[in-house]
Amino acid sequence: MLTGGAAVALAAPAFAQEAPKVLWRMPSSFPKSLDTVYGGATAIASIVSEMTNGRFEIRPSGAGELVPPLSILDAVQANTVECGHTAGFYYVGKEPALVFDTGVPFGMTPRQHMAWMQEGGGMALMNEVYGRFGVVQMPCGNTGAQMGGWFRKEIKTPKDFDGLRMRVPGLLGKVYAKLGALPQQLAGSDVYPSLEKGVLDAAEFVGPYDDEKLGLSKVARYYYAPGVMELGASLCFIANRSAWESLPANYKAALQAACAQANIGMLAKYDARNIAALKRIVGAGAKLSFWPKPVMDAMLRATQEVLKEESAANPVFAKVHGQWRAFLDDMQFWASINDGAAEQYLLTVRRKS
Repeated sequence: MLTGGAAVALAAPAFAQEAPKVLWRMPSSFPKSLDTVYGGATAIASIVSEMTNGRFEIRPSGAGELVPPLSILDAVQANTVECGHTAGFYYVGKEPALVFDTGVPFGMTPRQHMAWMQEGGGMALMNEVYGRFGVVQMPCGNTGAQMGGWFRKEIKTPKDFDGLRMRVPGLLGKVYAKLGALPQQLAGSDVYPSLEKGVLDAAEFVGPYDDEKLGLSKVARYYYAPGVMELGASLCFIANRSAWESLPANYKAALQAACAQANIGMLAKYDARNIAALKRIVGAGAKLSFWPKPVMDAMLRATQEVLKEESAANPVFAKVHGQWRAFLDDMQFWASINDGAAEQYLLTVRRKS
C-alpha cells in the first residue's frame, strides 16, 4: 500500500506528462498604452495561464516590439511567432474578404456580428479564408461603434473630402478614396505624430477613450459622429495552424474560453469608459460634430460601390459578402421590429425630457 507522500510523488510525473510546458509569443497590433484594446491580449494570456496552472504561457508584446504592428498575420503564417493579436481588416491587401472578420462600413453591430459568427455561418467562412494562410482565428474583442474621426477642418459636404490625407484602415480606405480622400493605413502609435507634423489632415482610430489616450484632440479639433462607417470592429486572436494542432485538447479549450471572455470584457470596457472620456475631450475644447445627412448618404453610396466592385473582382469576397449581407438584412429587419425600434423611441423621449 502506498503512503500519501509516495502517491503524490507518483502523481506529479503523470500530471507533468499530461500537461506539457508550452510557451507562445503573441505580438499585438496595438500599443500597450491602450489598456482597453491591448488589454484584450493580456487578458487572454492571464486566463490561459490560470486555466492551465501556468503550464501554457502566452507572452504578449506591444505594437512593434516583436513584429511590425501591421504584419502580425505574416509572422503567424510563417510561424515566426505562434500567435498574434490583431484585426483582419489590416490585411485586405492579402485577402479583401478578411474585412468581414473585423467590420464593414454601414455593417453589423457587435451583437449582430457575434450572431453571424456563432450562429450564421460566419466562423466557418472566416476559418475557410484564414485557412488559406495556415492560420486559425478566434474573435477576442470588439470596440463597439467607433467615432467618425478627427478632422482639422469641418466636413459640410462630400466635396470636403477632396484631397484629404486621412488615416483609415482596410476597406474603409477604399470608400474614402471614392469620396476623394487620400487614405493611409498607419498603426495606432503613428497617428498622433502624423497629425502633429501635418502628414495627415484627418484620422479615424477608435473612440473617445482610446483617442484621448493618444492625444488626438490636441492635433485636430473636429470630432465626428455617428459611427456609421464602423458600427463595430471585431479583433481576432490568430494562431499558426501547426502550433494550434500540436496543443493538447484542454489547452485549446482554455484558449477558446480566454478569447470568449476577452471578447465580452473589451466591449464592456469601451461602453463604460467612452462617455466619460468624451465629456473630458469636449470639456477641453474639442468640437463634437455630426455628419450632415448628405455626407452620410455619399458614404453609403461609396460603400455600396466598393462592395459591388470587390465582389465582382474576387469570388472569395463575393461568397462571404453574399452570405453576410443576407444575415445582416435579417438582423436589421428584427431590430426594426423589436429592440432597434425600442431604442429609437427611448432616444426620442430622452430628447423631449
